[in-house]
Amino acid sequence: MYSKTISDLRAKFGKNLAILGHHYQADEIIRHTDLKGDSLELARQIEKLDAEYIVFCGVHFMAESAAIVRKDNQKVYIPDSSAGCVMANMAPAELVDTVLSKILNETGRKIIPLAYVNTPAAVKAVCGKHGGSVCTSANAEKMLKWALERGDGVLFLPDKNLALNTADKLGIPEEKRLILDIRNKGANFDTKETMDKQLLIWPGLCAIHQRFKLSQIEKLRQEHPGAKVIVHPECPPELVKAADGNGSTSYLIKYVTEAPLGSTIIVGTETNLVNRLAKRFHDKNIIPLSVSFCSNMAKITEQKLAELLKNIETAKFEDVSDDIRIPAKVALERMLKVCA
Repeated sequence: MYSKTISDLRAKFGKNLAILGHHYQADEIIRHTDLKGDSLELARQIEKLDAEYIVFCGVHFMAESAAIVRKDNQKVYIPDSSAGCVMANMAPAELVDTVLSKILNETGRKIIPLAYVNTPAAVKAVCGKHGGSVCTSANAEKMLKWALERGDGVLFLPDKNLALNTADKLGIPEEKRLILDIRNKGANFDTKETMDKQLLIWPGLCAIHQRFKLSQIEKLRQEHPGAKVIVHPECPPELVKAADGNGSTSYLIKYVTEAPLGSTIIVGTETNLVNRLAKRFHDKNIIPLSVSFCSNMAKITEQKLAELLKNIETAKFEDVSDDIRIPAKVALERMLKVCA
């Protein structure tokens, strides 16, 4: 029922409507999208869209990011604005600003903030104001290198696993890294500890990828001799080191796509994507490392999408005030320029 409603409304609005979907969305949503991808892919597409109505099927920070870079005649919507992100909530803008200001004021060092896209617009704005930028799992290595070249050190937030895995790729010594103690409103850590560090790391994490365990890899390797293991870099470093490859959702898709027929591949990321790959590549054995669905992504349903489209001309759209939007856009545009 809802599927037909969505199809009819898509036909009604034509090119004036664009539905975007993140790879972690369920199949019932993905089949209605005009564009699907990871955060970087979708961010790159916004400026190319002519549609007046842009519906983002993902979590709230993604729709918010789209609202930051949209054109003046465009409006961005999300079918359920309560679809949040546990990781994003671990780095509230006020605390990020407090911690960064403390380090800058007490050390005199030039610390460049680099925020993973899984952050609120207000956090991206803090980065924009302080000469920083944002990154995705697809370009974290390039953006961290960019940030290191522009200051005495980098504050990477909010995902400690992505920070540690990216630091490993760049060869940043462990003694040059520090995971910050942000408790007690940032009062717990002594800025003297940061003086000789290249990489200051916010202690956040993705609940979806943190669930995966090294023992799961070991068990599945025993059950499937010769299988390849690929994981997302939001996984803990010990899993990334034990895997045969790691990278963004786009990387994982490309790896599976290019694998020889008959391959057995164990994939450590959100289960909707793994299941979709298994259906698409039925001539390969695609196995989830473990079942790990994102409950926030699951809040976007066909029913909610249909209801939004029925009322889109009067529905509430995502908006970001200029004091946040302008510096946040600077941060996003820095990333898009570096990764053009």
